[in-house]
Amino acid sequence: MIWIKTHATLTATCDREDRIIQHLRQRFGHVSAERALSGPGLENIYRAIGAVDKVATALQNATQITKSALRGECNIAAEALNVFCAFLGSFAGDVALTFDARGGVYIAGGISPRIVDFMRRSQFRDRFEGKGRFQQYLKSIPVHVITHPAAAFIGLKSLLSARL
Repeated sequence: MIWIKTHATLTATCDREDRIIQHLRQRFGHVSAERALSGPGLENIYRAIGAVDKVATALQNATQITKSALRGECNIAAEALNVFCAFLGSFAGDVALTFDARGGVYIAGGISPRIVDFMRRSQFRDRFEGKGRFQQYLKSIPVHVITHPAAAFIGLKSLLSARL
């Protein structure tokens, strides 16, 4: 298993994402995947969409944004969560290609376990597989979201047990 640092540069695949990333670049300079693929990242996407569209954003944190998007209460929150899933799919596909992850890609974190059904309906998988001539190769790679609340501790216990 390889733990991936998400400080690689975030890339866009369309004009809308270019504008979102441009807004983030003005704010942060370098825009890493971490700027979008985390709780604070979802907040960054949400605020960037509001800024790009010149619309006020009222939600304050990733939990509020996620809940509002899942309930269909806020179009900006829903778009932010869709963009989050699209960026995550692209990044995960890049990682799968880079590391020849034929056994699968495992996604952990605070947001992903809460939005598994949303991810299934989002652009995640299309973006994961959308790598030109490697599309067929990526179709065969499974993606799993780690949902166990203590997964890190189970892994640490396993490592510790193996050393004893």
